[in-house]
Amino acid sequence: MQAELVFTGNELLLGHVSNSHAVYLGYELAKLGIEVILQTTVGDDWDLMEQVIRGALERSDLVITTGGLGPTTDDITKDVVAAVLELPMVTHEESLDQLRQFFARRGTEMPAICIRQARFPEGAQVLPNHKGTAPGALIETRGKIVVILPGPPRELRAMFETSVRPYLLQIPGRGDVLRTKVLRLTGIPEYAVQEKLKELGVPDNPGLGYLTRPGEVQLRVSAHAPDPVRADRMVEELAGQVAELVGEYIFAVEDEVPEKVVGDLLFRRGLTISVAESCTAGMVAARFTEVPGSSRYFLGGVVVYSNELKTQLVGVPAETLEKYGAVSEQTAEAMARGIRRVTGSDLGLAITGIAGPDGGTPVKPVGLVYVALASDREMQCHRLLLPGVRKAVRIGSVNATFKILKNFLGVDGAASKTATGQR
Repeated sequence: MQAELVFTGNELLLGHVSNSHAVYLGYELAKLGIEVILQTTVGDDWDLMEQVIRGALERSDLVITTGGLGPTTDDITKDVVAAVLELPMVTHEESLDQLRQFFARRGTEMPAICIRQARFPEGAQVLPNHKGTAPGALIETRGKIVVILPGPPRELRAMFETSVRPYLLQIPGRGDVLRTKVLRLTGIPEYAVQEKLKELGVPDNPGLGYLTRPGEVQLRVSAHAPDPVRADRMVEELAGQVAELVGEYIFAVEDEVPEKVVGDLLFRRGLTISVAESCTAGMVAARFTEVPGSSRYFLGGVVVYSNELKTQLVGVPAETLEKYGAVSEQTAEAMARGIRRVTGSDLGLAITGIAGPDGGTPVKPVGLVYVALASDREMQCHRLLLPGVRKAVRIGSVNATFKILKNFLGVDGAASKTATGQR
């Protein structure tokens, strides 16, 4: 089965809104064995939209549109689809009642303009919107399928998951299913990952794909197969081989949230943590507190960017700074001990480094970062040399820090017997 995606809205063409639908729908359809052959973005122009939708129906079995389901005059998607399919627009009374109830719950009368949201091409299956007011629609006609989805990502994804995916799953002969697994690496550039994996001699199926982001290389393992069980097995086999070669750099898998994983480990172990940050300037603390309930284990942190504050706030000896410098194993360890002492936390974490673009030397280059972790019975200090420019170094430092914490907490529940980093 072949599909086309039609994204509508002037805001997409003007760059006011990022089109996340292309990534989401392309990925979800591929998992179902449906091949997306074309994606088109068109503005709120009747003639152009009609031309795009008509052409898509000539080429493809399935056409999915997004956006244009609101109550205003520029929301024309349903009307254009009806015109292309030569279907009259009719009012869906159940949707109209739901709209009235929506406004009644807010103590106001439904504006007359909102009636447009309850009108659909005749014969359409109306798709409920559990996250908003604009229902979608699904139309089967002349051997083709048209799915009309709302524009807001939260609404679109909920509607796809609850209504569209179940419908598509029951269609026979869709084609091979796609299964993927994304391994997220930090502390290594993309070319070095490829160099380490070249001995695998990976074929096209299963295959590997790469995506570089600041502080991260995403390695996508994918496989096509007639059934999901076989595809999953192919993915897991290759992912296992990959992990044997680059496992030391993997800080997360798929959509895993490292700070939540670490937070859960801390909470289960009954441990608290605090952090002293220099080059990351609060980024680790921010990631910790993005997780609801993090106050159960995260006590707080300080940004000690200057040498003076390293001494005043966390007690780094002035002679340590003078002898070894701010970016050193000795300073990182002193910061970790200091923040633990000041806050009374079980674990003290410290980060200091050279993010660039200036400040590097042959001895201490840009990208050099030290991460120290102090407990009541040991000190770990990890020396990192991170690739990329300033933003990549800082984000990579944070990603690597959560990997270090996860490894530390996963050893025996409180502290590892031996340091795993370079001393």
